[in-house]
Amino acid sequence: MKLFSPKGKPLSRATAKNAALLNLLATPGLGSLLGRRWFAGIGQLVLALAGFTLFVVWFVGEMVQFYGQIGGNVEVHPIGKFLVAGLILFALAWLWSAATSFSLLREASAGGRRSLENFAAPPVQKLEESKLLPSLALIPQWNLQDGKIVRTFQFKDFPAGIKFVEVVAGLAEQAWHHPDIDIRWNKVTLTLTTHDAGGLTEKDFALARQFDKI
Repeated sequence: MKLFSPKGKPLSRATAKNAALLNLLATPGLGSLLGRRWFAGIGQLVLALAGFTLFVVWFVGEMVQFYGQIGGNVEVHPIGKFLVAGLILFALAWLWSAATSFSLLREASAGGRRSLENFAAPPVQKLEESKLLPSLALIPQWNLQDGKIVRTFQFKDFPAGIKFVEVVAGLAEQAWHHPDIDIRWNKVTLTLTTHDAGGLTEKDFALARQFDKI
């Protein structure tokens, strides 16, 4: 069973803002890693560290030549190329991280709009009894109990179950429909119903099908 969804947990606006501040005001790449942009974050960090390393090489070289001139035993060589290369690499890392920061802020903003749209959407209707059995046939591992659908997932250990719950939480937040979750070591029980409708709706069955695909 796959424990990770390609979409993952939605990015909050606070996380996106903190990531942008880290990228633009601290170290390029750190904020990208915070925003789960692993490839971009590692690339930005590598560029930034390479630029900083070249700057240090230039600075140390300048100091060695400066004090050597005082003692009169060091020949001066131009090493400004290290400074220029270092600044270019760091600037590239900063610009790349700025683009990633903008993307993270836009993603968080879009997620916030989706939540508002789901919140403002018209209420769904409770399914009629005649429609419950056909819907249950599509999710055979779920049981109907007191007007709710319930399924227990079993994993190899507690951390695996928690990873599953994290993915479930992300999907539920995107759908703005949240199951009851009961965790018992390596077992996770999910219970779905639509309280506003007073029973089961198509939203419950649609979300159950998503959980089955994880």
